[in-house]
Amino acid sequence: MSVVAGLDRLLPTYARTDLTIVRGEGCRGWDVDGAEYLDFGGGIAVVSLGHRHPAPLAAAHEQLDRLWHVSNLYRTEPSEELAALLSARFGGAQAFFCNSGAEAVEAALKYARKATEKPGVVAVEGSFHGRTLGALSATGQPGKRAAFGPLIPGVRFVSPNDIEALRAAVDDETGLILFEPILGEGGVVPLEADFDAAAAELPPLLCLDEVQTGIGRTGSFFAFEQLGVRPDLVVLAKGLANGLPIGALLVVDDAARAFVPGDHGSTFGGNPVSCAAACSVVDAIDEALLDNVHERGAQLAEAAASFPGVASVRGRGLLLGIEVASAAEIVDAARRQGLLVLTAGENVVRLAPPLTVTAGEVGDALEILHRIFC
Repeated sequence: MSVVAGLDRLLPTYARTDLTIVRGEGCRGWDVDGAEYLDFGGGIAVVSLGHRHPAPLAAAHEQLDRLWHVSNLYRTEPSEELAALLSARFGGAQAFFCNSGAEAVEAALKYARKATEKPGVVAVEGSFHGRTLGALSATGQPGKRAAFGPLIPGVRFVSPNDIEALRAAVDDETGLILFEPILGEGGVVPLEADFDAAAAELPPLLCLDEVQTGIGRTGSFFAFEQLGVRPDLVVLAKGLANGLPIGALLVVDDAARAFVPGDHGSTFGGNPVSCAAACSVVDAIDEALLDNVHERGAQLAEAAASFPGVASVRGRGLLLGIEVASAAEIVDAARRQGLLVLTAGENVVRLAPPLTVTAGEVGDALEILHRIFC
């Protein structure tokens, strides 16, 4: 079957660009015609160590030679090792593994409802938590929710960084406060430390959606480490296994023990191959790599802020948003010149390259962007 015929058989759930990537290496990818691209989208902040990084590649290959799948009725070494590694990074937590960020958010919603016996959720306008019904119900973008109502009731939305609105939205039926440390799909908008601290002081459980900001993306393993808060729940996905499907809910050790056998599950959750790759990714997030995230992020942000037509550059580490008049035009122009970048709404160009990106690769990307803007 040809590539074009294959695409015709896919449901049109994505506005796919007419570009077929067939190979990747580090921060670069190649299309079906052999053209080379700098990948500063990173599979939407997923390929955290770069394409075909030797550590997760070797771990996945080794695990494929041993065991691909076993029911969650039994233990596996990779899933228990990964849970222990994440607990150590968090400072004491239990993990539930699934296949995606949306599934991790669903697990968090269920956990909070059972732990608190309260159905209410407070989330942030402009947020994005996934497209399953529960995650969509807590997504603060009306355009994504409109066609799928009625959704789960009891969700209230507040403006980003509005502490008084946050406090007013929490009532006796609120069991969960859910937000991203940086609104990713919502325009790369960082939430302020005072807002985070106010949320942590309120009675409901606090869940941080670190699907996009976690695993070193902002310059610390978890973004919340830079905010001075310690949440009750954290959801992870995207960069955790460097491109293999995985999601995770972490529950802090001193939170209520809500789930019991039968309350929740995932047939493929904790897959040995994905977990083996994820263990190698967690091990790779060391101080040297985090220093690179800070340095390359500063290199990108400083240069981009000087381009004509750029209203602002925001974000942290290697999750950056460049505010412009038309993001789609910049994305299209960059792709034609061999650079893959993303949008985050109509007027924000999002940059999320691998955490391993070099100064030279950032320089090459900035040269292309400079030509487009100037």
